[in-house]
Amino acid sequence: MSESYLEVRDLHKSYGEGGSYAQVLKGVNMDVSKGELCVIQGTSGSGKSTLLNCIGGLDDIDSGTVTVAGKHVDGLKGEKLSDYRRDNLGFIFQFYNLVPNLTVRENIQVCEYLTKDPLDIDELIEVLGLTEHQHKFPSQLSGGQQQRCAIARALVKNPKVLLCDEPTGALDSKTSRDILVLLEKINRQYGTTMLIVTHNNSIKNMVDHIIYLKDGEVHKDYRNEQKIPASELEDL
Repeated sequence: MSESYLEVRDLHKSYGEGGSYAQVLKGVNMDVSKGELCVIQGTSGSGKSTLLNCIGGLDDIDSGTVTVAGKHVDGLKGEKLSDYRRDNLGFIFQFYNLVPNLTVRENIQVCEYLTKDPLDIDELIEVLGLTEHQHKFPSQLSGGQQQRCAIARALVKNPKVLLCDEPTGALDSKTSRDILVLLEKINRQYGTTMLIVTHNNSIKNMVDHIIYLKDGEVHKDYRNEQKIPASELEDL
């Protein structure tokens, strides 16, 4: 196993106070290697999305550490936090968050302009099957095409880590498979480290590493010894 690229140590996170206080993460520890495809699973309320948000710097943490490529993320504020997100991360959510009055290409360019070392936008548009749709607006696209655009927008920054929160949650099974095949291809082609939060139990079969959360703690953490291609996944 290669050296740890993403390290989470004794991570605690709670929300609210008084009667509405809830401890969501209760001392999470995990390591993800560079270039890994990693799935984070668990039932609703287990802390999956909160963990992703803490790694992504979208949520403050109560205690513990998050380290990406040797740099501490916990405690970053303001401009340093913005720089971390800009220089290291791509985000893909269940809801596509595209800018409605920009075309596909313009939506992707918004993120291209943010980064010092972007991927080639034409190559990315081609890899994601968007060439013929690049001058359309989001309202003219199917759900799967919108998700492809959201993926392209996240990837054009050439992120070190791609954080995916239920990336197939709003899609039918055929489109879900297409999107997972694309993520697999991107992982192979660009060596992008990916964390995928999902409810879907079959997605774990295509990845290198599975982390299962239960009640805010890591319940299982294991390697997948028999990966199968995304194109062969069933019950999506």
